Amino acid sequence: MAKIVCVLYDDPVTGYPTSYARDDLPKIECYPDGQTLPTPRAIDFQPGALLGSVSGELGLRKYLESNGHQLVVTSSKDGDNSVLDRELADAEIVISQPFWPAYMTAGRIRRAKQLKMIVTAGIGSDHTDLQAAMEHGITVAEVTYCNSNSVAEHVMMTTLALVRNYLPSYHRVLEGGWNIADCVERSYDLEGMHVGTVAAGRIGLRVLRLMKPFGTHLHYLDRHRLPASVEKELNLTHHTSLESLAKACDVVTLNCPLHPETEHMINADSLKHFKRGAYLINTARGKLCDRDAVAAALESGQLAGYGGDVWFPQPAPADHPWRKMPHHGMTPHISGTSLSAQTRYAAGTREILECYFENRPIRNEYLIVQGGKLAGVGAHSYSAGNATGGSEEAARFRKSA
Repeated sequence: MAKIVCVLYDDPVTGYPTSYARDDLPKIECYPDGQTLPTPRAIDFQPGALLGSVSGELGLRKYLESNGHQLVVTSSKDGDNSVLDRELADAEIVISQPFWPAYMTAGRIRRAKQLKMIVTAGIGSDHTDLQAAMEHGITVAEVTYCNSNSVAEHVMMTTLALVRNYLPSYHRVLEGGWNIADCVERSYDLEGMHVGTVAAGRIGLRVLRLMKPFGTHLHYLDRHRLPASVEKELNLTHHTSLESLAKACDVVTLNCPLHPETEHMINADSLKHFKRGAYLINTARGKLCDRDAVAAALESGQLAGYGGDVWFPQPAPADHPWRKMPHHGMTPHISGTSLSAQTRYAAGTREILECYFENRPIRNEYLIVQGGKLAGVGAHSYSAGNATGGSEEAARFRKSA
């Protein structure tokens, strides 16, 4: 029997839903690059249900318990007395989502003597110390592509909300006002702007494709250059440095993984190269940006807007400066956990577990670490090292959020 600890976010404050806004989900046959959606042998949930919160349990309980395994589901993940820490000693598998990450630091990995696998129900495994996972022979896997389009749509939504000054206008209505000048004094058209993505992988390339019909000029920075046919199709300009991209673009969107090479890539020095009045969109990871440098750039006007849904740590404290800085479009980390995305990553997590327990190979595109080294998509997207530093701060944030 294996113990699986699953860390999920809390249920809605009004209670777990008994009905939903829609009755079904659109059927998607495959992802844009041809990769198939998750293919578990079965699922024990209704597509479109809330699966990412504690009561949703990623739809895993029936499957795991019917096979003799123990499932512990909790939202308690930070601090020495968390349920996660209490259950780690004999856990064989830890599952969490990027939106409510179980920070699997080197210390936690050392204490988890029975740990064999860490699964991200979603995309992005930087909340795990990948170096420590490699050194301890722990497999790290995630459900690649499951919510890439979900995040790309969030990028589009946030970009338009900031450029068109939507959020202040919406609040004007809530406040009973109607002063049009107040609403449009910071409102522009996206058409004709230069838009650049840092990284043009599954999410970044999807953002570029969604941006094209708006009549924008498209740029990208990536160490892996896209095929010439794609560059021609989208009329892309390739950049080899952040400085070059930032100088050219009105909107910069971050779509790269967090690892030691990208941590705090947006800082006081790099922001000097941005056009005055540029918009910065970050749905990747909070630690890509220096927190205080972003706030200062908004205060000074170097940035016209900052939007996204990623913070560090998560949950963010009530006094996090990004909550109160001017001209922001921040949300809790929700971009990749729409009900549509949850259906896919719950099924993908089930597929990974089935492969693990049946001694079948886990899909290469799901692997981040295996056999003591970066593997699969991890070898393409990550570098060796640790990006979880500072996550111990989350213990106090849990109290103040």
